[in-house]
Amino acid sequence: MRRASIHISVLPALLLLCLGTPPTTAQESSRLDQVLDRVFAQEQGMLERLMDHHPLVETYLQSVKPNGVEGLTPISDRYFLGRLQRFDKKKKSGEQLVDLYHYSVTANPDGFARMLTLDAADFQRKNYDVRFVRREFLGEIRTFVFDVVPKTVKGAKPGRFSGRIWVEDRDYHIVRYNGVYGSIFRTNLHFDSWRVNVEPGVWLPAYVYTEEPDRPGGDPKIKHMGQTRIWGYDVGEQRFDQEFAKVLIDAPLTSDESEQPGQISPVESFRAWEREAENNVLRRLTRAGMLAPEGGITEVLETVVANLEVTNELDIYPPVRCRVLLTTPLESFTAGHTIVVSRGLIDVLPDEGALALVLARELAHIVSGHRVDTKYAFSDQMLVADKEVLELFSFAHDEAQERQADLRAIELLQNSPYKDQLAGAGLFLKTLADRSNRLTTLNEPHFGNRVATRDQLSRLQPILDAAPEIDATALDQIAALPLGGRVKVDPWSAKTELMKTGSVAPMSAREKLPFQITPLMPYLIRHRGTAATATVTTTNNTEPLNAEAR
Repeated sequence: MRRASIHISVLPALLLLCLGTPPTTAQESSRLDQVLDRVFAQEQGMLERLMDHHPLVETYLQSVKPNGVEGLTPISDRYFLGRLQRFDKKKKSGEQLVDLYHYSVTANPDGFARMLTLDAADFQRKNYDVRFVRREFLGEIRTFVFDVVPKTVKGAKPGRFSGRIWVEDRDYHIVRYNGVYGSIFRTNLHFDSWRVNVEPGVWLPAYVYTEEPDRPGGDPKIKHMGQTRIWGYDVGEQRFDQEFAKVLIDAPLTSDESEQPGQISPVESFRAWEREAENNVLRRLTRAGMLAPEGGITEVLETVVANLEVTNELDIYPPVRCRVLLTTPLESFTAGHTIVVSRGLIDVLPDEGALALVLARELAHIVSGHRVDTKYAFSDQMLVADKEVLELFSFAHDEAQERQADLRAIELLQNSPYKDQLAGAGLFLKTLADRSNRLTTLNEPHFGNRVATRDQLSRLQPILDAAPEIDATALDQIAALPLGGRVKVDPWSAKTELMKTGSVAPMSAREKLPFQITPLMPYLIRHRGTAATATVTTTNNTEPLNAEAR
């Protein structure tokens, strides 16, 4: 991308502005105009870059209502998942910007997709009035803050953005904007949109938080809140093509004088065939942007699994692996000897004991011999569009297998170092069951079984018995975290890691927020030569899941 030049003398004028002193001369005003011209040009450059990528776009919405004890409590939810299409400035009205993969109700995904950019083709100086407000840090990024409103001229296009923008002070990219589009769009919500620095000089959309009262004529007490997440800019064909292009250096041949078998046994062949099906599934889900690459959180999950295996004297081969599904709905499943847990489920788990329960149930499926469907070992099963992955891949177990796994999971936990840490797990299940009728899409898995059903709770009675009764007023009783409370996802590479934030004790029951949507407030930093990073700050009021081998 070409970078417009700007004379260094513009900085003194901006520093005067940051101190609250307006430009007093025509020269200073002209310098400010140069900066604003650069801001608008960079936004158009960002849009052109966005046209080259097709990240996944996921929006989860909750309708909430006042509650005397908890402040706001969810009463219903909605969800859609799709892939961003070519974000073309010339796209005709009515053409979708998002290719929907999954949606729960009639929604307008384009309304949320438009929040990823500022007025697409028409964010130009001739269309907007701009006023400097202040200087502000967003994380480590020093920014200039401006208010922008559409010009009120005859024949002006309706539906333009009104609000505030934050501009980083090095290359003048917009890194945050907060406001609303005009009423031309059906999904007309106030939104707070954030970008992260994914490569040197490149800022791309990562998070959007939306909030709006109920529509006119509806219930004035109801509010609609939403989180939109974007990830996987560098996931898919581009990354795999890059791997193919890498230069591979063969290691020197070494002499191995050990006895070599002349034939693989039938049992080994059977295991290898199942492993091939398992690996095909993992590669296809990763390529589709659904599954995070190995590393980061998988190490924590595998440590908990190892603790369960060692204390139960299990010798499992091939070894058990763990991966993170990047979507919000709460689910876990096994694909062969790989345990997959969704980002949303990891987000809301209250403690390590609750995580151990989730992993113990999936480990129980593995030791009970519940295998992956070996049809996935045939390569033609992988030759499907990303959209079809959700429709054709299923790892749900039948009721008999679920019953067997639940009973075996209790045995595994009772022999494990987590046997005295299950109060939080029981409280989590109780609270999830209590809210499952209202949060239907949060509890609707993509690939596996529901986390908590009525039949399952009856089989996990020993876990429930270890938990206290639900008390919404007890500040020391954390049944579940809000969404976004634990997992950080790199929007560029889709890698995951646990947030490095301290525990925040709630000051009132209103701040407990189990399973609820909260604003996304990234701690922005500049790209440092590796994967892009941004820490999302949310309410995190319980112990970290930094599992250690025991």
